[in-house]
Amino acid sequence: MPSETPKPPVKLSLPLEYQQDLFQELRSEDELVILARGLGLLRVVTNLLHSYDAVGNNLVVIVGADDRENGWIGEALAEHAAISRAPAARGLSQVNTDMMSVGTREKMYSNGGIFSITSRILVVDLLSKLLNPETVTGLVVLHSERIVATSIEAFIIRIYRQMNKSSFLKAFSDNPEPFTTGFAPLASMMRNLFLRKPSLWPRFHVTVAKSLEGRKKAEVIELEVPMTDGMRDIQNAILECVEVSISELRKADTGLELDDWTLDSALHRSFDIIVRRQLDPIWHRVSYRTRQIVNDLSVLRSVLHALLTYDAVSFNKYLDTILAAHQPPPGSNRHNQSPWLFLDAANTIFETAKRRVYTGKPIDGQAPGASRALPDPLRPVLEEQPKWALLADILEEIERDAYFNPGVRDDSNGTILIMCSDEGTCRQLREYLQNMHVQPLQAEKVDEGEKEFEPKPSASFMMRRRLRTYLNWKREFARVSASLFTENQKVLEGFTDQRGTNGYRGKAPPNKRRRVRGGSAAAACGGRPVSGSLQVAEDKESQVASLLADIQPTDAVSAPKDEVVVDSLDDMEDYFELYEMNDLVVVHPYDGDMDEHVLEEVRPRYIIMYEPDSAFIRRVEVYRSSHDDRNVRVYFMYYGGSVEEQRYLSAVRREKDAFTRLIKEKGNMAVTITLDGAAADPQEQFLRTVNTRIAGGGRLAATSEPPRIVVDVREFRSSLPSLIHGRSNIVIPCMLTVADYVLTPNICVERKSVRDLISSFKNGRLFNQAETMLQHYKYPMLLIEFEQNKSFTLDTFGTDHTTTLSTAFNPQDLQSKIALLTLAFPRLKIIWSSSPYQTAEIFDELKKQQEEPDPIKAVQIGLIAGEDPSDQSFNQTPQDMLRAVPGMTEKNLSRITLEVGSIAEVSNMTEEELDVLIGKEAGRQVYRFFNRSVLDE
Repeated sequence: MPSETPKPPVKLSLPLEYQQDLFQELRSEDELVILARGLGLLRVVTNLLHSYDAVGNNLVVIVGADDRENGWIGEALAEHAAISRAPAARGLSQVNTDMMSVGTREKMYSNGGIFSITSRILVVDLLSKLLNPETVTGLVVLHSERIVATSIEAFIIRIYRQMNKSSFLKAFSDNPEPFTTGFAPLASMMRNLFLRKPSLWPRFHVTVAKSLEGRKKAEVIELEVPMTDGMRDIQNAILECVEVSISELRKADTGLELDDWTLDSALHRSFDIIVRRQLDPIWHRVSYRTRQIVNDLSVLRSVLHALLTYDAVSFNKYLDTILAAHQPPPGSNRHNQSPWLFLDAANTIFETAKRRVYTGKPIDGQAPGASRALPDPLRPVLEEQPKWALLADILEEIERDAYFNPGVRDDSNGTILIMCSDEGTCRQLREYLQNMHVQPLQAEKVDEGEKEFEPKPSASFMMRRRLRTYLNWKREFARVSASLFTENQKVLEGFTDQRGTNGYRGKAPPNKRRRVRGGSAAAACGGRPVSGSLQVAEDKESQVASLLADIQPTDAVSAPKDEVVVDSLDDMEDYFELYEMNDLVVVHPYDGDMDEHVLEEVRPRYIIMYEPDSAFIRRVEVYRSSHDDRNVRVYFMYYGGSVEEQRYLSAVRREKDAFTRLIKEKGNMAVTITLDGAAADPQEQFLRTVNTRIAGGGRLAATSEPPRIVVDVREFRSSLPSLIHGRSNIVIPCMLTVADYVLTPNICVERKSVRDLISSFKNGRLFNQAETMLQHYKYPMLLIEFEQNKSFTLDTFGTDHTTTLSTAFNPQDLQSKIALLTLAFPRLKIIWSSSPYQTAEIFDELKKQQEEPDPIKAVQIGLIAGEDPSDQSFNQTPQDMLRAVPGMTEKNLSRITLEVGSIAEVSNMTEEELDVLIGKEAGRQVYRFFNRSVLDE
């Protein structure tokens, strides 16, 4: 069994003292590392991985890394191997669903190295011993704040620690807030991670402060930008709407803790998620008005963010789409409209936003034409964002500094790096920088390539072009909205006549397949939840949602530009060349740890933080402290007295408070004792292996193995296999053709979540599954499993205008379909479970006094003669698509999967070929499905 090797003599790239101390800690013992954001967590992780990769003969597994982090780690390991010239270094190998077969993975594991494996593949490989846990040198867990008791990563760690107690286990996180929620959260997280020691590294840590403040600091210039009067009025009105919405939530008798539902917490990004999470267990008893207010909070927060990031024209366009989406449907009343729209503050928001763009009213049907002239009654205002002018002043100051202080003074480039919150803001700034010196009166010359420059930068040309685009968009938007209202009204009138021939009875209107928001049209039906009208009521919102893509400030992308046509690749150098770094202005969005790559590659001398971000400030500190020969000047911009400033200060305060609570809990925390199967009481272990099946006169038989359950490999997407394993059951992953879980030789279970149940009823797959289970098992069971901490009901208890869960997803009643299923298959048992925890208990009860299942027989059941039960190389997505085809049963699907290579080949097969393959009737249905348009013609 391999164990942790001593520290190898490898060259590391950890220039700061706190990074070196943390590395030494990680090499000596297992621990949970919680590092403040921006202090270079991935740099420490890659150096740790390189120390094991350079030695060779090690097998280290990384869990929880996403694609970007895998790219970072792979590049860093390759660079370390090139610098240290370690011949044994192999770099990073990724194992995901798009890669190799079972045999290839087994060969790779036997050769060793650093592997980043997706959680679902890793848990199956560990349980099937394809990857023997005893051969693993160590396990590295990223994003440990996501490790909860029901997560698949916690399942992996439990399997690893039960079978391998000598190899190392190290967990990392740079998000301290999740470790402070709940009772003894740090101790609970340590128990899930099977670790005993936490290591906390906040920004105010002595070593961290010494490393970042002891050397020469970066030059930081803080710039407070005052908002315009219009922006301030809109912000105050939005905050008033948020405050009224929160007070309305408090008035609702939900029986929940409401201390955290304040205006300050509402500014946080996850506030609406927290509110919804608290209301989820009683969501079926919450009134329609309360549900609407919860959704409105998300809308108001998005409007608040758009106020500070969008330009005035794009912001007004965004408000138009929101107002159209919240209009009551035809035949409804004002009770169905969002409450905040009736406040005086809402009128202030819409009127002020309009005055920021123009005054007056354009004539109906009149829009800017080819002459680019605006309508006469309309007077453009086009208020500019205050940060734009300040950004132009900063760039002018940098240009003067570069002119009066020429020459290379250090290892930095003269590049200017502008950091923004998202890609939309980046596009907006690029367009502004390209057109800020263009006179709006010379628009025609600009299109011809002749640019006129003004002494003072201005966004007039850009804003006038956006206004013309907005007026054209508004004219088309009004026409689409009007036609949509007319169509919906006709459909609603058809539904009022229940016996008429014009109504869409039992199905949705044509071309309408968007999901439904609860209760928006119940008033039109006298309080009765009619499924068809509910879908129609939501049609306008779905159509409006399709127009939301137009609200982003992306007009610069669609602006007319002169295209350069290159006839030959020989003239390539005449048109393309490398940028001069000293003349480069880079506009880049914040991208987490990837920002360190940007700083290292660009090496900017000037950094403009267009929007505040505490993590990036620390990354600049680490970058400056790591390079003594590089000077950095940072311009820090923020709107004074705005929610942007408040949000930044709140984020810094929350992180500091989180570390303070963690330090306090660490000081009072007792020794964490991790329990696993080997450490349990031997007597209890013996009792777990007693088979209480009464046979031949009531004699009890003792077996040498604990109970086992055969689980389909596709079920490892859920948390149920982890909970089953946690109750001392042996989980055997297999590729099952019939059922999802095999508990005994006679009992099989098909597990369905509510969403999966509805989709299975819709495509008829559930009836085929029930039929195959009845053919091969004595006691087939259908398990309908609800989510943990969600409402355990299919219907509402109130009489308000709400929809049932069934009508929200399916036009027909879900309960009626379940009743038809039981009538069609009387031997099929239905199990209702409120959560995966209860399901695990039900499985234990069902296995009492029963024999253990045979995995080989469970795999062979349902297979056609000649099929390979170990073949798991088929892609599941095409199979799921084929299951929805009429006439396609599980038996037919297996035959087509083995004989045909792709869905395209199936669609091009003749009816005679399909008849030979799957039978005459099924072949006719499949052929007509793929050739319906041709047959109709």
